[in-house]
Amino acid sequence: MTKDVAELGAELRSAVARIYSRFRSERSPGEVAEAALMVLTWLRKHGPLSLGELSERARVTPGSMSQTVNRLADDGHVVRERDPDDRRRVLFVLTPSGRVVAENSLRHRENWLNGQLEALTPQQRRTLAEAARLLRQIADS
Repeated sequence: MTKDVAELGAELRSAVARIYSRFRSERSPGEVAEAALMVLTWLRKHGPLSLGELSERARVTPGSMSQTVNRLADDGHVVRERDPDDRRRVLFVLTPSGRVVAENSLRHRENWLNGQLEALTPQQRRTLAEAARLLRQIADS
């Protein structure tokens, strides 16, 4: 590996980590924690999921996920329902308030990022568009 490739790799890791951290820290007042927002977003996108499915997606233990969904249930953002195909299995279902929380949080973050992008020059935005395409290519290979 050449020195310039190693340096580029280090720069990319640092930049991606910093933008991800900043994106996660952009919260509207009263927004739920990051783990809870992930659960609400998954339920919004995929529909009802079991504790095991949520744990696998988040790559956390079922015990840890249980704490997250219990808080969401206590706040009225999810409800537990029996799986109609397997009555032994419990599914977590997004409530209308959970949908609102997820959508507001995502909209707030999108607005922040879009504002940052709007402050760039057209050339800088084209450069980022090409970088995004290349990063997706790397991620998908």
